[in-house]
Amino acid sequence: MRSTGFRRTFLALGVCSSLALCASACGSGDDTASGKTRITVNCEPPKSAKVDRAFFEEDTASFEKQNPDIDVVAHDAFPCQDPKTFDAKLAGGQMEDVFYTYFTDARHVVDIGQAADLTPYLKELKSYPTIQRQLRDIYTVDGKVYGIPRTGYSMGLIYNRTLFEKAGLDPDKPPATWDEVRADAKRIAALGGGTVGYADYSAQNQGGWHFTAELYSQGGDVVSADGKKATVDTPEGHAVLQNLHDMRWTDDSMGSKQLLVINDVQQLMGSGKLGMYLSAPDNIPILVKEKGGNYKDLALAPMPGGKGTLIGGDGYMFNKKDTPAQIRAGLKWLDHMFLTPGDGFLGDYARAKQHDAPVGLPEPRLFTGPADVKDQQVKKANANVPVENYQAFLDGNQQLQMKIEPPDAQQIYSVLDGAVSAVLTKKDADIDQLLVDASGKIDGILARS
Repeated sequence: MRSTGFRRTFLALGVCSSLALCASACGSGDDTASGKTRITVNCEPPKSAKVDRAFFEEDTASFEKQNPDIDVVAHDAFPCQDPKTFDAKLAGGQMEDVFYTYFTDARHVVDIGQAADLTPYLKELKSYPTIQRQLRDIYTVDGKVYGIPRTGYSMGLIYNRTLFEKAGLDPDKPPATWDEVRADAKRIAALGGGTVGYADYSAQNQGGWHFTAELYSQGGDVVSADGKKATVDTPEGHAVLQNLHDMRWTDDSMGSKQLLVINDVQQLMGSGKLGMYLSAPDNIPILVKEKGGNYKDLALAPMPGGKGTLIGGDGYMFNKKDTPAQIRAGLKWLDHMFLTPGDGFLGDYARAKQHDAPVGLPEPRLFTGPADVKDQQVKKANANVPVENYQAFLDGNQQLQMKIEPPDAQQIYSVLDGAVSAVLTKKDADIDQLLVDASGKIDGILARS
């Protein structure tokens, strides 16, 4: 699943709005009549996101001024990638020349033969060697590169420093193991007044998403390395469900209301009634701007367990019909818009600060080496949130294995939703049988894919 926010403010994504649009409105050829190379791109923020829209248009205009031989036509709508129309747009020739994808869809686009091979042109993308290898690898298939990462996120543990202090816990020492999470959640719940120690999702595929993240944190995996068999019926999978069951029924630290989704949990945290939950860093501004939270109260720790964390994100791929000139133009545009440390649509932290957008959150962490140093220096210089609250997350992430979501993620999450919701709503849930049943269903999904 994707994380819940789009860069600094809120989710503001775009695609061509209708499959009825003609091919000239989305995919396009070189505009030879004007002597320019014309490219269509998507994921322009919609007009309702006024600040982001203005930034995007400003940066695109500056790109065209620097590259007068390139004409960029941007399309907006919501969301950037609509699962209901994505494959149809690809098959129908309606996709833009440079189009947005979630990490989880990269391999699928390649497998159905709809992506241009960018490998021969990578030397022209100045920023490419500076991007984290684990993110580059997501768009690499059989040694060929078919896409460019734009952002990445990893899951961590958001916690309320004020509740930690009230419960006699050290807010500068967040729990590092699931046993510690359980112990801290029990103490926070004991504060009473409707306070919940730890909350988790268990509906709308979100429970399966978090089961996966928790399984990674224990060192487990959802499917085998060859992608053919489920691997949830394991000691690690059992530990995930047993821990949730015990916090819910033995400790009573998760509250009585279950079958929660992300908005429910964010409301709890924003109201100051929740001690901890799993999320990516982009939840923090949502908690403040939309749910009533305060930056000083909210801190972020790495995933408990110390073994791994779930990562996600997005990037751009290129239409298989693109000409070499369009590919070169698109790569230049990506460099300008998203891949210049401390500058561009995602990296101009000074501009973001001027418009009261949060600067200083620990992600996206896209670059490595000197590029990362520069990006972090500019971010730190313009920070307007308490960056010290996120240091544990930054330090701890260095030791974790970063793992992408499983294949057929949404179908698998739907299956795992049932296991998570069962242990949170039925005191006598049979964990062993739940995992056996889930494994069989996941095996069937993998066999059909």
